[in-house]
Amino acid sequence: MIGVELRKLALRPRVWFSVLLLCLLPAIVGVFLATADFAPPPGQGGAFLSAVVNDGALYPAAALALVLPLFLPIAVAVAAGDAIAGEAATGTLRYLLVRPVGRTRLLGAKMVALAVYVTAAIVIVVLTSLVLGVILFGTGGHPGVAGPGGQPSGVTSLSGQSLSSSALGLRLLGAVSYIVVSMLGFAAITVFLSTVSDSALGAALGGLAVLITSTVLETLDAAASVRPYLPTHYWLSWIDFFRDPVLWRNIDYGLLLQAGYVVVFFGAAWANFATKDVTS
Repeated sequence: MIGVELRKLALRPRVWFSVLLLCLLPAIVGVFLATADFAPPPGQGGAFLSAVVNDGALYPAAALALVLPLFLPIAVAVAAGDAIAGEAATGTLRYLLVRPVGRTRLLGAKMVALAVYVTAAIVIVVLTSLVLGVILFGTGGHPGVAGPGGQPSGVTSLSGQSLSSSALGLRLLGAVSYIVVSMLGFAAITVFLSTVSDSALGAALGGLAVLITSTVLETLDAAASVRPYLPTHYWLSWIDFFRDPVLWRNIDYGLLLQAGYVVVFFGAAWANFATKDVTS
């Protein structure tokens, strides 16, 4: 069942189009940054943008900071909203369930396929941004970090310490894993909405409404009491992987919060879908 869902995702042009759009934004920003006569001042502009002009190896981190707040959640909402409601709208859900495929198994396969999609999209963004960053900005161009033979090596963390290439790779891996978990928490919310709606667009818009509401509440002092429980609250904590030492506090809280969203909303989706009268 998982293989079937993965093939369906791979054969949908809109899936690859969404990945292309995710890669396009960092590419456009990178080209403008490389052709500009000045870089953003330290502490201003997007995360890492002032540092990548010194070392293109950091550009994948800058690319993640560019796509995470909005573009990646939109792509996830569209894919997750289509999970059940899209099948119902096209009339294929009924035929899927006529075969000896349990609803729990089908819903689980949908979530696994979403996890693969999110992971693949983020990895592709990281790899394309790494190639682009190295081409546009080079590597190890910042002063003060010398390797064997006096050649520059490593990159500088957000705390000012030098990171080796292997350390940077591990931190990127941690950041990617954290973002995947964060997006799965958001995907679980949208999948639940997909089980209560017969419209994939309606489910996706519902997920985006949750995103916008959470983002707005983040800025309100009156919502301070609920802010730590908002789905978007710890999304940017992956940046703490690039500090030295790594600041685990918010990362741990973020992982715990997203795990809670996955359990609660996947459970709600299962409870609704398991008893839903499928007529289309």
